[in-house]
Amino acid sequence: MLRHCQHDQVHFWLVTTKPYNFTIELYHFDSQSLFYQADIPADDIVQTQVGEQAFINNLCLRLPSSLTENELYGYQVKLTLDDEDLLLTEQIPGICYEQESWPTFAYKPDINQLMHGSCRKPHFDGDDALAQIDTVLSKQSFTAEKRPSLLMMSGDQIYADDVAGPMLNAIHQVIALLGLFDEQWQNDATDIDIITHSLQLFEHSECYYGRHLILPHDRVNKTYLDRIIGATKRPIFTSVNAKNHLVTLSEVLAMYFLVWSETLWAFVDLAKIDQVGAVHHKTYQQERDIIERFVEQLPAVKRAFAHIPVYMIFDDHDITDDWNLTRGWEEAAYEHPFSKRILGNALAGYYLCQGLGNGLDRLEDLNELQAKCFTDSGVIEHDEFINALFDWDNWHYSLATTPKMVVLDTRTQRWRSESNAGKPSGLMDWESLSEMQQELINEPSVILVSAAPIYGVKLIEAVQRIVTFFGKPLAVDAENWMAHSGTANVMLNIFRHHKTPPNFIILSGDVHYSFFYDVSHRFIRNSSRIYQITCSGFKNQFPVGLLRVMERLNHYLYGQYSPLNWFTKRRRMRIRVRHPEGQGNTSLYNGSGVGLVDIADNAESVQASLMTEKGHIVHFSSRYIDEQEDND
Repeated sequence: MLRHCQHDQVHFWLVTTKPYNFTIELYHFDSQSLFYQADIPADDIVQTQVGEQAFINNLCLRLPSSLTENELYGYQVKLTLDDEDLLLTEQIPGICYEQESWPTFAYKPDINQLMHGSCRKPHFDGDDALAQIDTVLSKQSFTAEKRPSLLMMSGDQIYADDVAGPMLNAIHQVIALLGLFDEQWQNDATDIDIITHSLQLFEHSECYYGRHLILPHDRVNKTYLDRIIGATKRPIFTSVNAKNHLVTLSEVLAMYFLVWSETLWAFVDLAKIDQVGAVHHKTYQQERDIIERFVEQLPAVKRAFAHIPVYMIFDDHDITDDWNLTRGWEEAAYEHPFSKRILGNALAGYYLCQGLGNGLDRLEDLNELQAKCFTDSGVIEHDEFINALFDWDNWHYSLATTPKMVVLDTRTQRWRSESNAGKPSGLMDWESLSEMQQELINEPSVILVSAAPIYGVKLIEAVQRIVTFFGKPLAVDAENWMAHSGTANVMLNIFRHHKTPPNFIILSGDVHYSFFYDVSHRFIRNSSRIYQITCSGFKNQFPVGLLRVMERLNHYLYGQYSPLNWFTKRRRMRIRVRHPEGQGNTSLYNGSGVGLVDIADNAESVQASLMTEKGHIVHFSSRYIDEQEDND
């Protein structure tokens, strides 16, 4: 996978069965001449052994001279160990397009087009829109001019909390195949089976479709009624799909290996269902059919990842559905050793398979600790490493592109309620928002990446507020920017600051449908123009009938001429909704797809479209179908 690219360095991510040394060659694609060749020194490799035959490699090729903008480069990776010399293009058949000698990428820091999206659930019954990126790149494989600058994946790259039975079966076969390391943990459970070792989990009778019964419980989610009648503890992980929730680090890593490449699927036999109870066989078979179609599209996904710089940031499902939603949830989850280990393993998977690729230098302190904790016989000081991940406060990052791209961490720096442990936390606290503001000062325009939309659908956010009022924020994932008044006010005040860029492009996902808002803020000292483009998901969608009802109600209750919209107004802003062409009189597109954003004149003009999982293009028209005076 091609990852972070800047003028003087290029990053790569790959998994090998041996601790190879690496030499990388860069070529001018047009002339086929060598641009630069170098052995990657140890200081520029984060090589992590995670199994007897599994090494995750994050490589940084540092260049003596700058890449040329808008030029196409080819690359070759040589793998060397003792007397063994391998070439990447020979080891991964099909990674190149026709008439290519090597995989290629275009260096385009001046962003005039990019791709983005989120939410890729392998067992969603539909095609994988990520495969369509391969179709686009194959048509543009010989020209830098038409290639997008990058692919931004804004969350839920995996679903650690929502796993199909066949996927979990494949994960366990890969663990055995590669010898991924076992682990042991502390478990203070008193009213459920006490599991303290990965082998105990894998052999447990509830390993498949029953993990919600053995996951840790606590009082975090007890309602007032529960307290009155003395109800027993409730699950910490409340996702309705937690029946196959990933637990161990080996499970998390195996899932990454399986959702980004088809290679290991050749060694998996999904017909082996000895551990799956007979009562679940029908569900397993239904999921198996979907997973097998998912695997068929993985070669295209793998090839696309090798041809475009890929950037990532986490959201909830990369870890678990309720991740840091309330202060009460955090107190329960992090104080219980078993749930803390589950969360830490998922975050470790993000660090190794996503975070490092955004730039090795950004995670230097973690890299030093990682080198001490991961050994050839297993992970030592596992808890120490997890504690360091939880303490880390630099998951966010920015890119020196034009416009500048600022990628937000909306998960680990929450604005927690001091008065009510059950109240939803703000997506970012005051300190992190202040740091973000410093990144924005004096920029002419900015691309802001937020996992959740800053401006959402009013009715859905109102429903979340009502359910939260009755003490059930976890039931509706009440995590939007407006759910916490402190976070909302600071963010909106940043937009009104006179040194804030006049043009914002907000990329978001999370919600499982797509839409495009034009937002205008009108202030005495400053006015800002904001384009919010929400694209979700790559392979997921919102329940069709429910979204249709909510959209119509939102139109009637909060439309331009609605009295309710007028009475809820607090800010001087105007939101105009762009129409997805060919979808009738609707403002939301409900279906899998990849977002395409075209930027011109330093973000003065922004156009967006959606490439569906079938390859169709849906344009968001400049014809506005609705207008509201605010979005608070």
